[in-house]
Amino acid sequence: MVGAVSGEGSHRAAQPVPLVPPAPPPPESSDSSCEYSTVSSSPSPAQPASRSPWRSLRYRSMRWWSVANFVSNAGTWMQLTVQNLLVLEITGSAAATGLSMSVQAAPALLMSVLGGAAVDRWPRKLTATVSQALLGAIAFTTAVLVALDRLDMTSLMVLAAVTGVVATVDNPACALLGNDLVPPEDVPSAIGVGALVHQSGRLVGAAMAGVAVGFLGTSAAYFANGVSFLFVASVIPFLRPAAGAVREVAVGPKRSGSDMSVREGLAFFARRPRLMALAGVTGISAVFGRNYGLTLAVLVTGPLAGGAGSFGTVSTVLAVGGILGALLGARMRRPSVRLVGALAAAGGLLQVVAGLSPSLAVLIVLVLPMAVVESVSDTAGTAVLQTDPPAHLRGRVLGVWGSIGTVWSLGGPPALGLLMELAGARGALVTGGLLIAGSIGAGYLLRQRRTMTPVVIRTEEGDVQGQPALSTAA
Repeated sequence: MVGAVSGEGSHRAAQPVPLVPPAPPPPESSDSSCEYSTVSSSPSPAQPASRSPWRSLRYRSMRWWSVANFVSNAGTWMQLTVQNLLVLEITGSAAATGLSMSVQAAPALLMSVLGGAAVDRWPRKLTATVSQALLGAIAFTTAVLVALDRLDMTSLMVLAAVTGVVATVDNPACALLGNDLVPPEDVPSAIGVGALVHQSGRLVGAAMAGVAVGFLGTSAAYFANGVSFLFVASVIPFLRPAAGAVREVAVGPKRSGSDMSVREGLAFFARRPRLMALAGVTGISAVFGRNYGLTLAVLVTGPLAGGAGSFGTVSTVLAVGGILGALLGARMRRPSVRLVGALAAAGGLLQVVAGLSPSLAVLIVLVLPMAVVESVSDTAGTAVLQTDPPAHLRGRVLGVWGSIGTVWSLGGPPALGLLMELAGARGALVTGGLLIAGSIGAGYLLRQRRTMTPVVIRTEEGDVQGQPALSTAA
């Protein structure tokens, strides 16, 4: 994930497992002109289809990748635990803290499509290794400046901006690299395991931050994060795709610039109905739902007359639901946009009922399924996004998605805050949930109406009878 100041790239989460020494890399190809295409390695012996949420971990490279990212997530959360306090200490301004976050987010809004194009054009493993090493260098630089008490507002903003630029390449590169290690049907498992490691790394990193800062000072958190980046970079060269996984091979002449253009990725995304539908479902859910840290905090401490302890209980239930949802999502083999929409609509309806909760106990009962539905929906949507496009376009599609997601993350909280000002916490939850469910339902009905049913037309002699009318392409 990307932090607020510097040194946080997009870490894929992992489940800790016993380490297995990596195999030595095979000899490099002597062909200097490489094109990235997708082929499958020789199929493995027939095995019964597994729905275990841990099935992606049966592949050695995926285990290594998961261990590396567990370490990296722990380092990231060490830094996240202390960095906002550091910004406040340097500037004495909450507005400056928000500004540093915006400066880091801005490159994702403007440059994600270029970062995705770079991922499609360059060797993925090399790209991920270099980006991780650069993020590590930024974290070490920050650690030195903090230790020497030389981190001022200017250097803070520069580091934030550089981190944001590097992350526009690192995010899609690492996401696709991890998924390319397993067969397509095991990608939901890889994503679910990643969600679990995100939570595990958060708990471990936060705990380690207190110990490290107490004994070694604030700069220790940045230094540890830099080491975690370098650990990931050192593991990447030894990763090998499993049998049946999509992988890069060196064949033929290098793709021309026109074949690898940003415009090609934008056009594919815009002309792909299922990706546009996924963007719409995710967007409306991100703006009018999901921000439970804001809406439920106001509901618990306001109308339900609870305190910080009560909201802590609600937050714990949300975290447990997220873990359960990640496990359920990891069991999927062929997720679809229709499933994502159905889950998002169900989550919207649950949000409506939660907004009408008469007591804290009722709210806690409802929060668990809300979190489960959200987590399963996220896993399914991520799997569709990362497997639907052709392999040579996936970096650019993720780049387009990164720009869209940044708009949601920046615009969603203010819009929801305005809705809460106008309608209160209960009104915002109920209105937002109805908008989510209603919009998804209306979209489904419109799609059904666009698909025309076959009709029999009157024919003359020699014509083909029973010819179906033309229908729109799906």
